[in-house]
Amino acid sequence: MLYIKNTIEIQAPILEVWDALVNPEKTKVYMFGCATVSNWEIGSTLLWEGEYEAKKMVFVKGNILALEAPSKLVYTVFDPNASIPDLRENYLEVTYALSEANGITTLNIQQGDYHKVAEGERRYKNLVESQLPT
Repeated sequence: MLYIKNTIEIQAPILEVWDALVNPEKTKVYMFGCATVSNWEIGSTLLWEGEYEAKKMVFVKGNILALEAPSKLVYTVFDPNASIPDLRENYLEVTYALSEANGITTLNIQQGDYHKVAEGERRYKNLVESQLPT
């Protein structure tokens, strides 16, 4: 099994962190100008839309699998601009798990399983290498 896992501690209440994860105006700030587009219901589509060369594009798409605001969000992701086939088995799963203590929110993020998707080992290796200190 190949998963990317990160834990981030944020000095903010859990409701503010949750809002930053689902509010399209806020996601544009940290996701390269991409806004989340969804009705935020289980089974619904989740798109990450932005602009490239003055054209509106979908950079990532998926579906919401679980939603327990403000503590858990699980969704699938796929890059529709990639060279791999847009098949269900090529979608990765992303989990956000949030908890709060003393005004600090801990955000645990897990993405994978890269072992199960097309070109997964290469994609996993590229991501791991891009996170290494330089």
